[in-house]
Amino acid sequence: MSIPVDDVAVPDRVRELAGSAALTPVWENGIGGLTFRTDDGRFIKWGPRHLEASMRAEAERLRWASAWALVPHVRDQGEDGTHEWLVTSAIPGRSAVDPHWVERPEIAVRAVGSALRRLHDALPVAECPWSWSIEDRIANAAERGILVPEHLHVGPPIDRLVVCHGDACVPNTLLDDAGQGIAHVDLAALGTADRWADIAVASMSTGWNYGPGYEDLLIEAYGVDPDRERLAYYRDLWDAT
Repeated sequence: MSIPVDDVAVPDRVRELAGSAALTPVWENGIGGLTFRTDDGRFIKWGPRHLEASMRAEAERLRWASAWALVPHVRDQGEDGTHEWLVTSAIPGRSAVDPHWVERPEIAVRAVGSALRRLHDALPVAECPWSWSIEDRIANAAERGILVPEHLHVGPPIDRLVVCHGDACVPNTLLDDAGQGIAHVDLAALGTADRWADIAVASMSTGWNYGPGYEDLLIEAYGVDPDRERLAYYRDLWDAT
């Protein structure tokens, strides 16, 4: 995923959803999906339909998680034969990869780690209707034509079962001006799994966004000691699926 730097053609559906509001492109993913910010306090996500996770699934999870955590409020969601879209209310705050925080990586990394722990502590496992288990992730990959290596079909014993974010990469945490993690976005894969499934990806993503040397700082901020076996396994599973 990346922040668009060139002129982005606004899809007709996005223009229709925006109405009279001005649009600013803020994100582009690897399958052609785009996210725009409007000047009236909304975000509009648009992209091709995809088997890994849908915007309908994200809308359902956002509505559910909003009872316990600060996540975007869903204002509209829909799809046609080829594409889908999601409109949410903006939350005050900046992504952990906003240039302001990329220049202050230690603050951002600590904020992401502690915010992930609070999310895991807040969302109730017993009430969550979705799974992000190893088995379900491998099955989803198979539906997309991806064959996961056999040695990844059985993971380490679960350390602590939580409701995982499902895409806990650092861009998906929002920080306030004081450098505190306040909200989470992009919850289309949210579901129950070992907490290390999220911790592994969140810590790994620090290298993509801030450079080397911050992985263990995020884990420290989460409040646990690094579990090298689980970190390695869930990073390999992420890459394989």
